[in-house]
Amino acid sequence: MEDGNHSDTSNTTVSDSKNTGKRLPGKAFTKRRSLEKNFDCKVCGKTFVNSSNLRIHKNLHTGEKPFECEICGKLCNQGSHLAVHKRSHTGERPFRCEICGKSVVNSNSLKSHKRIHTGEKPYHCEMCGKSFNERSNLVKHINIHTGAKLYNCEVCGKSFMSSSNLKTHEKLHTGEKPYHCEICGKSFIQKSHLVIHNRSHTGEKPFRCDICGKSFVDNSYLTNHKRIHKGEVQFQCEVCGKSFMTNLQLTTHVQTHTGEKSYFCEICKKSFIQKCQLIVHKRTHSGEKPYDCDVCGKSFSVNLYLKAHKRRHTGEKLFHCEICGKSFFDNSHLVSHKRVHTGEKPFHCEICGKTFFNNSHLVSHKRVHTGEKPSHCDICGKYFYSSSNLARHKLLHMGKKEFRCEICGKTYVNNSDLKRHKRRHEGDKTFHCEICGKSFFDNSNLIVHVRTHTGERPYHCEICDKAFICKSDVNKHKRTHSKGKPLECEP
Repeated sequence: MEDGNHSDTSNTTVSDSKNTGKRLPGKAFTKRRSLEKNFDCKVCGKTFVNSSNLRIHKNLHTGEKPFECEICGKLCNQGSHLAVHKRSHTGERPFRCEICGKSVVNSNSLKSHKRIHTGEKPYHCEMCGKSFNERSNLVKHINIHTGAKLYNCEVCGKSFMSSSNLKTHEKLHTGEKPYHCEICGKSFIQKSHLVIHNRSHTGEKPFRCDICGKSFVDNSYLTNHKRIHKGEVQFQCEVCGKSFMTNLQLTTHVQTHTGEKSYFCEICKKSFIQKCQLIVHKRTHSGEKPYDCDVCGKSFSVNLYLKAHKRRHTGEKLFHCEICGKSFFDNSHLVSHKRVHTGEKPFHCEICGKTFFNNSHLVSHKRVHTGEKPSHCDICGKYFYSSSNLARHKLLHMGKKEFRCEICGKTYVNNSDLKRHKRRHEGDKTFHCEICGKSFFDNSNLIVHVRTHTGERPYHCEICDKAFICKSDVNKHKRTHSKGKPLECEP
């Protein structure tokens, strides 16, 4: 009988395979048959090799999560997911990367991690061609194209593309910061933020730019940095068209249009767009400067200022103007410099209407109206509107004139004075009066000249209240009161 023959063949297959250790055709057929996907999901059409896998899959559609963690109560739709979750409580990470030594909770995480070393990105977006090392990252990315935001916050209604992003956001409402730094005690909403923070203690910067060699604590910082080399801007303001390297920079910029300033200083009531801006501002009240230069000992209130300062020691100028080729220590100086080419002066004085290339020049200018001179020379007691003016003044006391004209040999205390002097050799009168067309070697002379048209006389004699268009004229006038004797430095 056919059944009997089949039974005999079956028995022979098992017996022979035990005796010889070889896999015979009957066994191979059985194996092939078991790999066939005969179990279909009626909801989404996905197929599975056995009924148990199909049953687990169905839990995704029904939302059923029958596996509960006895420690925290979390529910999972698979027993294997629960086993992996429990490792978050025990700290167990049994899967170790043989390249860098990092340990992870499961084999899938290890496979994904190894792709960082190999550069493999097997998941491709069919819309834009971008590739990813994990399928979950591809799914999140596709939502950017579709605009799908499936996860809603019950507190504020904000929507998110993934449940993990929603969970992170919800911690902003609860104030929960479960990840703590063992060194300084600072807490974080996400573990990834703690990992990045820990590198500020260790000094580790594992992400290196292959163009300029600069290193970063996080891969996202490296990605943003590389856009500087490429001249790439991805995020554009719909109001004014200005472009930014990162979405965070765009979000901050948009608030300048809306006027939204959510963070207030309880000391002076000044308000700020970002919390980090408020923290930095508070240091102007406390005098705190936590960032020290290990070369000269100078302290700074902001780490960014320290980094820019250090480049002055190394001579490193990473930011280049593509119009004239001039290089700068930091990006803010490059941005201000470019306005010289475009003529843009976006900072306006609300008192006299004068405009400036950057905000620091506006701040210094406003002190002309208020009379405030916060920078004090500890040698002669003279006061100045800005720290840069004080620094130039101190060079006079030191007798340092390091900038030499190669044409006539005359020396100057700073480079800007040397440049101004060179224009006289070259006959270069770059500064033109818009009213009468007269040209000048430097901007300060133009400013004084314009006052002859406007009638502005900002310098007053405190003895007789007579007004003058420039400081040198008021000093000459004061000598008429002192009977020609030289005036002492103002205290």
